[in-house]
Amino acid sequence: MMRTWQITTVTDAARARIALARLAAAYGVPTVERTRLAAALSGHLRQCLTKGGTWMLTLDMAGSPAEEGLLHAVVTPSPEACAAGEPPWEVTVPCPEAARSAEDGAVADDPAALAEALLGADEDTAVVLDKLTEQEDLVAFHREELHQTNQGVLALHAELDAAGLAQREAFAAERSARNEAESARRRLTFLADASAVLTSSLNHEEIVRRLPDLLVPEYASSVDIWLFDHEDDKRRSTPHPAAAVVAARTGRPQYAADHPGGLPGVDDHPPSALDPGRPLLCVPLPTRRAPLGVLTLSPPGPRWDPDDAVMLIELTRRASIAIDNARRFEHNRDIAETLQRALLTDLPATPGLSLAARYLPATHGLNIGGDWYDAFRQRDGGLITVIGDVTGHGLHAAVMMSQLRTALRAYAVDGDSPGRLLTRLHRFLHHLQPDLYATAVIARFHPDEPTLTWAAAGHPPPVLRLPDGTVRTLDAKPGAMLGIPLTQEIGDHTVRLAPGSTLALYTDGLVERRAQGIDPGIERLAEALGGFRSAELDADLEGSADRILHPLLSDSERDDDVCLLLCHLQGEGARA
Repeated sequence: MMRTWQITTVTDAARARIALARLAAAYGVPTVERTRLAAALSGHLRQCLTKGGTWMLTLDMAGSPAEEGLLHAVVTPSPEACAAGEPPWEVTVPCPEAARSAEDGAVADDPAALAEALLGADEDTAVVLDKLTEQEDLVAFHREELHQTNQGVLALHAELDAAGLAQREAFAAERSARNEAESARRRLTFLADASAVLTSSLNHEEIVRRLPDLLVPEYASSVDIWLFDHEDDKRRSTPHPAAAVVAARTGRPQYAADHPGGLPGVDDHPPSALDPGRPLLCVPLPTRRAPLGVLTLSPPGPRWDPDDAVMLIELTRRASIAIDNARRFEHNRDIAETLQRALLTDLPATPGLSLAARYLPATHGLNIGGDWYDAFRQRDGGLITVIGDVTGHGLHAAVMMSQLRTALRAYAVDGDSPGRLLTRLHRFLHHLQPDLYATAVIARFHPDEPTLTWAAAGHPPPVLRLPDGTVRTLDAKPGAMLGIPLTQEIGDHTVRLAPGSTLALYTDGLVERRAQGIDPGIERLAEALGGFRSAELDADLEGSADRILHPLLSDSERDDDVCLLLCHLQGEGARA
């Protein structure tokens, strides 16, 4: 369907606008779209009237009634405008329904009807304004809702910021606590490891040497140890900082620097005149009686962490205990070794029989004071040789060894055999020291008898070298250890001797190794003894003893005493 209006005057334009609005309403164009279409047409027609001439408005409805159509409006310029190149104006809107009447859009020429139609056109404007008011109300509602939402978002952001700050602070606190815990664990681990290193030695000079190695460079840049009665310090006359002297006199740690230290339990002191620019921590080495000396340290950096200082003071206390214990041990060890050496016998000279003895005290540990040897004559001309080992160590073992030695000499006056002597020593020890035991081997030589009589009580077996170089281990059934709580009679054993024979008596420190036991050591001793020629033993038994000890002790930690007694029956050539 197509309709056309010719527009020359304002009335024509008004009629055309009214017709377009009515047709759009008849075809179901929504009010807002209809008003927008009418306003656009009015604006363009106003421009056309301004330009003058005749204009044509054509409305074309495309599409079948059963389908949604399109309302197409075209304003064509007059021929003069066309000649001037004026383009047509057109607009298209969808029409949801068909026109209800063929007269829809007709406008009468009566001015009153035209005015009424124009006034009626305001109804669409009123609807649009109502919709606009609704939209404004809706926009205001949404604006308020958006404002509330923005306020909520801002509040949420503030809460999130606060939560984030709290979380960061919690993370920082956790990280700080973790770092402090790790530092504390590191200090405790160092303190435990350093304490183990210091207490593993019983040599106080070795402990003093180890301290700087432990502390430099992590906890100190330099370390000086002042021991009050140390011989090296007396010889050097080393000057010591005033803070060290104050620490020695008061027994309290001193911090000497040009600034306060703020260290727990430490008194501040002016900087040292010996080195004013270097802070010093002077810690006394305490004992139950009096300080042993003063440990003076310089910090690894500008100053110490207070917790590090506390750890250093505790380590100094432990080092002092270790040094004091080592000195006590060394004192008792020296007494025990002196007593033991004083009690060792000068070997008697016996025609036809050479004797050589060696005693080596332990160089590590507490195992000193229990090993002993002896050799003496009986009234009938026989020679008793003995070697033994008292359980326990130190001064007490040395004293007990001396009592056994004295008792053995007293019993031997009666002329008893080795087995009988050991039996009497067993009873003596069990009665005198029920909680102390001993092992021993006694061998008896007699110039008129070609036999060796011997007996053993819990001791490693003697080793006998025959003149031809063959070596025998005299492992006939021995008695039990001396002093154990049982009654025993220890028997004698005999073996024929020929000139050139050598008997080796020894203690377990010579042959026993922790990782191997005692049997391999006895085999090595037998091999070493069998390696000598009879002429060597005849000529230099003392040197032979040294040559036996050297290879056997080359792999030893020397944590036990060592005794060796060689008894060599001179060969025929040597006797002549």
